[in-house]
Amino acid sequence: MLCKILIMPAFNKTILSLTTLALFVSSATWAKDETTQKTDFLLIGGGIMSASLGTWLQELQPEWKQVMVEKLDGVALESSNGWNNAGTGHSANMELNYTPERADGSIDVSKALDINEQFMISRQFWSAQVKRGILNNPHDFINSTPHMSFVWGDKNVNYLTKRYAALQETTLFQGMKFSTDHAQIQQWAPLVMQGRDASQKVAATWTPAGTDVNYGEITRQLIGSLKKSANFSLQTSAEVTEFKRNGDNSWHVTIKDVNGGDEHAIDAKYVFIGAGGGALKLLQKTGIAEAKNYAGFPVGGSFLMTENPEITQQHLEKVYGQASVGAPPMSVPHLDARFIDGKRVVLFGPFATFSTKFLKNGSFFDLLSTTTTSNFIPMTDVGLDNFDLVKYLISQVMLSDDDRFASLREYYPQARKEDWKLIQAGQRVQIIKKDKEKGGVLKLGTEVVVDQQRTISALLGASPGASTAAPITLNVIKQMFPEQFNSPEWQGKIRGIVPSYGQKLNGNAALTQQVWDETASTLQLTKPPVIQMKANTSAEKAVEEKHQDSPQHDMAL
Repeated sequence: MLCKILIMPAFNKTILSLTTLALFVSSATWAKDETTQKTDFLLIGGGIMSASLGTWLQELQPEWKQVMVEKLDGVALESSNGWNNAGTGHSANMELNYTPERADGSIDVSKALDINEQFMISRQFWSAQVKRGILNNPHDFINSTPHMSFVWGDKNVNYLTKRYAALQETTLFQGMKFSTDHAQIQQWAPLVMQGRDASQKVAATWTPAGTDVNYGEITRQLIGSLKKSANFSLQTSAEVTEFKRNGDNSWHVTIKDVNGGDEHAIDAKYVFIGAGGGALKLLQKTGIAEAKNYAGFPVGGSFLMTENPEITQQHLEKVYGQASVGAPPMSVPHLDARFIDGKRVVLFGPFATFSTKFLKNGSFFDLLSTTTTSNFIPMTDVGLDNFDLVKYLISQVMLSDDDRFASLREYYPQARKEDWKLIQAGQRVQIIKKDKEKGGVLKLGTEVVVDQQRTISALLGASPGASTAAPITLNVIKQMFPEQFNSPEWQGKIRGIVPSYGQKLNGNAALTQQVWDETASTLQLTKPPVIQMKANTSAEKAVEEKHQDSPQHDMAL
């Protein structure tokens, strides 16, 4: 018995030691486990940003392995989905918030030029994919849709008159027409003028160069093509839960199966977070210093929608108005002809909605979980500095069905309630960034965040978003791989896709016309107008007069 008592502690120690050794060996084995997936580039999010970046990378570095993970059970189900955005090819033809009036009464067109230049890159990018057989049937994802601005009242008519004159001094907005004549405007947009008071002072600009874009379809086709490569794999229902930086600056990313709960890991040399509203939370999980500079505030949108053929067959354009007096530019209503998944519809809105979710399919705890001791004060500062936005959001949430219909009838006087129903669109996160002077500022454009080691990047922000996915993701590559980006090899490949890259179109009528015509032909769009500029154009001057950054002027819903 004594012997047994003496032996037992020694035996237990031995067992404990062996158990510890086994756990150590097991951990060491796991760390080097060949089952941990290895990849060159991990794309987080199955939307148009990841799809565009993946397409660029496949062209620039085809031997790189790519893995795309998406939390939902399919791609293009969040912000990129056709029903979750306005479907506008944002090129500043009609979006009045891109052309603010200066204190001296002149019109600042610099932001409009910038947006238009970027969209021309997108047009070339998509056109190249059609030529390569990566995108098919252009009418499935892009269609010519005239873009029209429409206003009423002396002040707004005067503003639109000046805006038109300023844009006519530039190359990129040639072919635009202006009128204050009721009959002419009715020819452009019949429903807008039918039943309108004949004495009301109105004005409109109209251009045939506008587009309606189904970004969800572009996303699905791009990813469908990527999947044909042995170097690409897609994982859906796969949620990223943890990031850990490896010793060589690569990333060990833990991914959970949304349905079964099982976890697996991916070791990636480079990571891109293109998760829309979910990007901020993931960026914070990485622990990189840059993440502490940001907070987020969610804003959703809803639209009145009709499928009535009597309406959809008459309204074939996108009509953008002016924000109401005292309201921020983000409140601009628009009556949009849309072509989504083979169906013609007309949408009116947006009406802002509020939820603490950062994604349409997100969590009500998103706002709380991303609020930290580091970003709480900047969020408060922004709320105080942008009180008009706060008031606007509150007023929007309080709208009744009658209020929304009354707003519709300002643009479509003969609208009938029974033809329309309210639908919920997507959720966006407006970015708040730390600022030394103001504490925090609202950044409503798209922010590219890259860590110091240039191994992880993220896109934050909402606008103009999908319209400029091609140039934005190209900018991601430029920031992550500056040396390769400037190499003759990569530059040659980039210009093979975007021939005008590195050149300003504005001020270069011949190049603009060439890009316009060639992309219109490939994408099966309406033949663009012929650019007719005076020899002594002030287009370059318009570019040089940079706009003062205003987040409200960056918004496009």
